[in-house]
Amino acid sequence: MRILVTGATGFVGSAVVSELLAARHDVVGMARSDAGARALQDAGAQVLRCELTDLEGLRRGADASDGVIHTAFIHDFANFAQSCAIDRAAIEAMGAALAGSARPLVVSSGTGLLAPGGIATEETVKPEGSPIPRMSEEAALEADGVRGVVVRLPPSVHGAGDHGFVPILIRIAREKGFAAYIGEGGNHWPAVHRTDAAQVYRRALERGVGGMRYHATAEEGVPFRDIATAIGRGLNVPVRAISPEEASDYFGWFALFAGIDNRASSAWTREVLEWTPSGPGLIADIDHAGYFG
Repeated sequence: MRILVTGATGFVGSAVVSELLAARHDVVGMARSDAGARALQDAGAQVLRCELTDLEGLRRGADASDGVIHTAFIHDFANFAQSCAIDRAAIEAMGAALAGSARPLVVSSGTGLLAPGGIATEETVKPEGSPIPRMSEEAALEADGVRGVVVRLPPSVHGAGDHGFVPILIRIAREKGFAAYIGEGGNHWPAVHRTDAAQVYRRALERGVGGMRYHATAEEGVPFRDIATAIGRGLNVPVRAISPEEASDYFGWFALFAGIDNRASSAWTREVLEWTPSGPGLIADIDHAGYFG
């Protein structure tokens, strides 16, 4: 199959490209720069020069493909609502190009969108009235005549080269001189290694059922206290409990993410996609994947 991958030079997207190429798919990767285009060509992929805001370019790329995997997102949390609006418009544009063909449109979402408490499954949906403006799931599943499929990623997709949530925590701990968790630190983050996540995308593309959501969570929930302890160990700084009232001062805008309790099962995904994650766990990666270099 000829597959368009958006975000193809990103941390997750580049792993998806490698996974697809290894499975003998033809890959067209979206690139915004000359350097990104060269990296894709060196990997063995073709290139679509395009920005996420270039809706006509995305339509052309999707129309010329047998399916799409959408991993791109503008991670501008200062303008998060705008980033989410751009994301939805991009999905709708690619969905329109695929309309009526039953071709797969695999989009990214997050387990962090789900309400806290209990263990979220693939059947769990974002609560009504949620203040989180990301609408990737709705955009994909509403696309007409398309096999819309959702892959939910956990708060930590980890591995060498990670520039997501764990590096943010490390930067904060460096600045503050200690690693912190809130209260008893018993809230949980699910996690997955980037290569295991890439397998879920590929399997969801090949055999995913339209209208379904799949969880790329290798670990159901790592206690946040353990994450903070690993960061303290890596930086050789103290690890401290802080009160909920102190969280905003320590974490800043990241306090909401640091405090979420977001356990998420992937039992159904493992069964139906025959997915068995094999990469290292989050704590092992924090210790050994170059996070403190």
